[in-house]
Amino acid sequence: MKTQIKVKNINSTSDLVLDDRVHKSLYSDEKIFEEELDKIFNNTWVWLAHESELPEAGSYKTATIGRNPVIVVRDRKKNIHVMLNRCRHRGATVCEGKTGKTKAFTCPYHGWGYGLDGSLRALPKPEEYENILDKAEFGLIKVRTESYQGMIFATLKDDLEPLEDFLGGAKKWIDLFMKQGGGYPIKTLGDHRFRFPGNWKIQLENTTDAYHFPIIHKSFISSLDEEASEIFDFLDGDGFVEDLGNGHSVMVMIPELVDLDENLDEPIPERYGDLAKQLADEGHSDLEVRRLVRAVGGGGFNLNLFPNVACSMAFFRNLVPISVNETEIHHIALGGDGAPEAFNQKRIRLHEHFQGPMGFGTPDDGEAWERVQAGSMAGTDGWIMLHRGMSKLSTSADGNVQGAVCSETGMRAAYQQYKKLMSQSSEQ
Repeated sequence: MKTQIKVKNINSTSDLVLDDRVHKSLYSDEKIFEEELDKIFNNTWVWLAHESELPEAGSYKTATIGRNPVIVVRDRKKNIHVMLNRCRHRGATVCEGKTGKTKAFTCPYHGWGYGLDGSLRALPKPEEYENILDKAEFGLIKVRTESYQGMIFATLKDDLEPLEDFLGGAKKWIDLFMKQGGGYPIKTLGDHRFRFPGNWKIQLENTTDAYHFPIIHKSFISSLDEEASEIFDFLDGDGFVEDLGNGHSVMVMIPELVDLDENLDEPIPERYGDLAKQLADEGHSDLEVRRLVRAVGGGGFNLNLFPNVACSMAFFRNLVPISVNETEIHHIALGGDGAPEAFNQKRIRLHEHFQGPMGFGTPDDGEAWERVQAGSMAGTDGWIMLHRGMSKLSTSADGNVQGAVCSETGMRAAYQQYKKLMSQSSEQ
């Protein structure tokens, strides 16, 4: 057992992250939270949207990078831009909607107008700016953006490594996750948002934490039929958690559902019998029916992409840090673009069953996250233990560190990337 480090002997945030534990002050120290916004969210790739959320020219979504409000928009040429949501005149936001469609952005304060590509197009009384303002120099400030498999990321750091390099070993798993559409491209079906009174890292840890599942989610498991409940009894199965580098990790809970294009000749589960019949009655071939039915429940893994999004079995979970003790969560339901209506409806019903605000999963998770935050205020010293499974690690086929499905390998991966970024000096 390593020697306990007292808070008074800690000189920097990096001292709060050890190989097998992190200090509880990471959940409650306001100074540390402000440092995180600067050194992490302002200095890495941050997920903002999926391309299907911007289906047409003029489609937009507002989001944040740390505390920086941004607009994600598709212009008339169908190109995607990410721009700071700030008028270049006096700084008011030019877009307040969560999502929508527009022909332009207009500042509500003084009426400066911007095109979908961010260019300054019009301003009241332009003669007052004659010879003193070049409109080409005062467009909305663009943020570097790159996409992978329809997932849109942006960064405030111009010299950061390319997105594909940052994703690294996670790309393989993103590719697998995008088979959710059952032969159709992935499409977002809507989202719901809520806040919980806790630090963002508490939720980050949760995505690859299988250890809590049979305890926290007893009500969910009890709501399932016998066949489905056996699928979710995976702690003693052949699943695993793998460190994918750069803070990313994957937790495989149901190995037989990792690749949704495989095993299409397996018997159709009884719980999906009605769906299979409906699809067949609509004229879909046997192969199409099997592909759709196999994909409808999602893949058998959770993929954590540091620092703010998870591809979790069948949905996107986006975390947004609000304050040191408040986090906003966006649960984004997924379906197939052009897929049969019955397929997408079933995806929504399954999403509601677990992730929805009246579901059996999310409310229980939220209660646990809130209690962790409350407990972090107890005492003047204390550590969050992340050492489970450290004595039984192995090397994956891809050469990565791998632990059992109930190990804390994913959390350790995230915190080592956290430590790396927090150890860097702030850029001026």
